[in-house]
Amino acid sequence: MVALGIFLHAIGGFGAGSFYIAFKKVKNWSWESYWLVNGLFTWIICPWLLMLFTVPNIGDILKEMPTIALLWTFLFGVLWGIGNLTFGLTLRYLGMSLGMAVALGVAVTVGTLAPPVFDGKLGELIQSQSGLITLSALGVCVLGIAFCGWAGMSKENELPTEEKQKYIQDFNFKKGMVIALFSGVMSACFSFAEHAGEPIAELAVKHGTDEIWQNNVSLVIIMTGCLITNAGGCLIMNFRNRTFGNYINSGKASISTNYIFCAFAGIMGFSEFMFYTMGTTQMGEYDFASWTIHLALVIFFSTMWGLIAHEWKGCSRRTMRLIFSGLVLLVLTVIMIGIGNQLVETQSS
Repeated sequence: MVALGIFLHAIGGFGAGSFYIAFKKVKNWSWESYWLVNGLFTWIICPWLLMLFTVPNIGDILKEMPTIALLWTFLFGVLWGIGNLTFGLTLRYLGMSLGMAVALGVAVTVGTLAPPVFDGKLGELIQSQSGLITLSALGVCVLGIAFCGWAGMSKENELPTEEKQKYIQDFNFKKGMVIALFSGVMSACFSFAEHAGEPIAELAVKHGTDEIWQNNVSLVIIMTGCLITNAGGCLIMNFRNRTFGNYINSGKASISTNYIFCAFAGIMGFSEFMFYTMGTTQMGEYDFASWTIHLALVIFFSTMWGLIAHEWKGCSRRTMRLIFSGLVLLVLTVIMIGIGNQLVETQSS
């Protein structure tokens, strides 16, 4: 059961670490335009189709849905959407390596620890061997993210000034750190949203939904909240940058190709959340640790794509040792969480 959960998280992590590759095929569109088109598949089309095909008796579920659970799930979805938008600003001011290390380091810590703290179960975790292993895995994950960020900073320092300015033209450490911390907390709200939607998931199971699909109604609510934030932000940028014409014109590039690859990116991006919510159902009592596994695997796969694309070519041995150390620590994180969850299952059986 735990092994299946980790496998599903791995598929979701692969989708999250890979979807942006499709954007390289999108030509002559501004960021806000292709992000919005991609988002229509991620936030609306895919989650609704998945729910319609996997959740029976949707009408009855909607009638009986607890209002407080609906409101909190939606609200956290809106806040998570803010995390999406500010993450882009984090990378703008701090660069890819340092920005990801700070923002995701905060997100993985807050998103993993908050649910057991709110439920009053943190003390139980500290007093059990399985809980200590799982919490230690969180520390290993943060350390792995730090190594990846350190490697990225080392890589940037090894580049000439002209090259660095191509990637971080607006570098601003103070502003970037404030935004990164804010983005990390907001990004962790996806974990909170899923936690808030647990009564909805239980209701779905009561009405005949298979356990592995129980989070699909909550996922639609979360994605709707995210849609409002992101779509609003993108449309405002379309207005300010006068880029509304992108949706009907891509210059010399093929507009159909742009839509196809945005759709592909959106479907791949949605696979992250679909498999994440599926994997969470298989993680047993310590399902809150799913967030740690998820972000660890997202960083692992995105870094692997960077290595495959030769983005690290020409770096020093020291930098390569740092990045591979980070990857090893991220893999160790997944193994430790698997052991911790398996122990608690063994103890409870």
